Amino acid sequence: MARGKVKYRDVVGGRSKKSKKFDKKKTKPRKTYSLYRQDTKKPTKKRKFEASEENYEKRQKVEKEAQPEQESSESEEEIDPMKELMSTFGSKLQHKQSLAISSSDESSDEEDENSPEDILEENEDTDEETLTKNEDTPDSEEDEDEVAVDSAQNEDSDNLNDPFVKHVCYELHESVLKSLQSSPVLVNDSVLNWPSLGRLLVQIPQFEELKEEKNSFTIEEKKKFAPPGSVPKKMNTSDLKKPENLFIKSQIIDNLSKANDSLKKDDTVFTDFQSELFSIINNYQDLYFTQRNFNNAEEIRFVYCLHAVNHILKTRLKVVHHNVRLSKKDDVPEDFRDQGLVRPKILMVVPFKDSAFKIIQMIINILLPEDKGHVMNKKRFLEEYTGNEIPMPKKNPKPEDYELTFTGNTSDDFKIGITVTKKSLKLFADFYSSDIIIASPLGLRTIIGAEGEPQRDYDFLASIELLILDQTELFSMQNWDHFIHVINHLHLQPKDSHGTDFSRVRTWSLNGWAQYYRQTLIFSSIVLPEINSIFNKKCNNFAGKVKISNPVELGSIGQVVVQIPHVFHKFEAPNAQAAIEARFEFFINKLLPLQRDSLMKQTMIYVPSYFDFVRLRNYFKKEELSFGQICEYSKDGKVARARDMFYHGDTHSLLYTERFHFFNRVRVKGIRHLVFYQPPTFPHFYYEMCNLMQEANMNKKIGSLSNMTVNVIYSKYDVHRLAAIVGTERATKMLQSERNVHMMVTGAD
Repeated sequence: MARGKVKYRDVVGGRSKKSKKFDKKKTKPRKTYSLYRQDTKKPTKKRKFEASEENYEKRQKVEKEAQPEQESSESEEEIDPMKELMSTFGSKLQHKQSLAISSSDESSDEEDENSPEDILEENEDTDEETLTKNEDTPDSEEDEDEVAVDSAQNEDSDNLNDPFVKHVCYELHESVLKSLQSSPVLVNDSVLNWPSLGRLLVQIPQFEELKEEKNSFTIEEKKKFAPPGSVPKKMNTSDLKKPENLFIKSQIIDNLSKANDSLKKDDTVFTDFQSELFSIINNYQDLYFTQRNFNNAEEIRFVYCLHAVNHILKTRLKVVHHNVRLSKKDDVPEDFRDQGLVRPKILMVVPFKDSAFKIIQMIINILLPEDKGHVMNKKRFLEEYTGNEIPMPKKNPKPEDYELTFTGNTSDDFKIGITVTKKSLKLFADFYSSDIIIASPLGLRTIIGAEGEPQRDYDFLASIELLILDQTELFSMQNWDHFIHVINHLHLQPKDSHGTDFSRVRTWSLNGWAQYYRQTLIFSSIVLPEINSIFNKKCNNFAGKVKISNPVELGSIGQVVVQIPHVFHKFEAPNAQAAIEARFEFFINKLLPLQRDSLMKQTMIYVPSYFDFVRLRNYFKKEELSFGQICEYSKDGKVARARDMFYHGDTHSLLYTERFHFFNRVRVKGIRHLVFYQPPTFPHFYYEMCNLMQEANMNKKIGSLSNMTVNVIYSKYDVHRLAAIVGTERATKMLQSERNVHMMVTGAD
């Protein structure tokens, strides 16, 4: 050792490097589980929280017999005889000193001598496996300080009113479970009208009046159960001025104003829209918001990122607090169950890498603003989640919504785990060491795999407490089956223990009730029956659910500038499944004979579903009809040829899929007759296709401007698509009318 340099462990009497006394018994390396690699060459040791401050700062694992009795007696608190008696009634589970702060909170034997600046520089160039060595050294001491300050608040006082504690920390009563498991679930419906969100449809499951029961584990108090859900209340102005009244963690309150770019001059923490949205989300109820757009996208992202960070920090503080207290106990009381079967608690599913990039940037701004902490693997994150942008043509530019949707990195195959600590954020963490997972449906599908595949893993989805789905309507344009596959693998029984300390796992998680505690937030720009089905059948939150349902006043047909008649044809079907066959029969028997006339040349048939497209294509080939085809799988050369032949009248009709239009948005010229086989999924596609029928896009050698038509086929199962086109009130009248044909004319003075 250099002269003048004295290490702390030499002062407090720690063992020197030459001493081999404690090296006889080697520490058995703990198994680590990773979705990316299995590397157990570097054993990690579990941190031991001793009551003695000196032992903690040495960060060494010392045998009990080596501890002087005087030192422990001075550091430990005086044992309360009553508490010692109470502990005899608790469960005598073997105490394991494994902590829930995973690999990011584990430390090595030696003290970290690097400065935070040195660590930050290493993070830019080294692999994430080498970064876990000493990342949380100063943070651990701050955690103990935080626990010491907030212990009373965390355990007793404010927690009684904190929605987090009400929702997560108590078991469900037997009568509540019986109600949730019944089919259908009986609910109490209510309708609210708020200034910004509009019309709220609230459903709260019906429960019997809950009575406290005697706790079998303690004689001190009666057993408490999770309170039933309640109708959300809009936060008051006083709450906005004091965010701590909203049970937001104190360490991030000061960061909110800078992180929220949507704030106006008079706003403090939230805008009016955000305050109403947070009032529902913070109540831990499921939410289906159907009016997401490019104007409110950032406001929505800020709210659910704040909720996610707040949830993780509360969970982490409770775990750290319990770890400190358990270091003085030989067993684990029932009240100390604070974990799930696996560590990941939050799953965010988004369509593109750019969406994930914006979410992670928002989390960093909320948790670690202005370099107050360090982000591990940030350089790798910037390299992988930026770039790869679609070049936008300057000549014949794409529509504005197309450019906003496909901005940034549009890759749809990604997944990233995030570990959250007090003053650091680790990106690209192993899934079983992560608190938050952000992924696309395709990225998750590649990990989950299919039944029968040798290498598949879905255990990391077993304990998801918060599921966030943003831009959900875009999943239908990618592959809806991938998304359904992910939803079906939530909360399944894990195949492996993954190093879980089951004495710390919550009882409701062990009992398989996690689906009743999961909060699901769905944000979409349109109403889809597929999303409605997910919300109604897969969201079973015992706290209830809220759906934002506002009527459409005008509809997208009002933006059609071409003077043209629109004829809507209604057909009947007993159910949604039968409607597929009924639609096909109606088209080939009613509309197609009219379209085969020579006067109906240059007819485009717009087909939203690829399966319907294949069926129509096969029928046209069988009947030897003159037609062209363009779908999402067509090569560029064939697309150009089909467009050219259609414009010059070499083919009578053109089959055209919605997914091709979504991803390409080409301007097909020469359309004189437009048939919507089904109302389009996106309402703005309706007027976009109709406005292509302008005189400038026509081949003047074929047909006449006076001979142009638009026909739409619909049923009662297309009510949401129809309402987005013609308006809610008009759509209701059309569906209830005895007439099956309705006509409207656009572009008339």
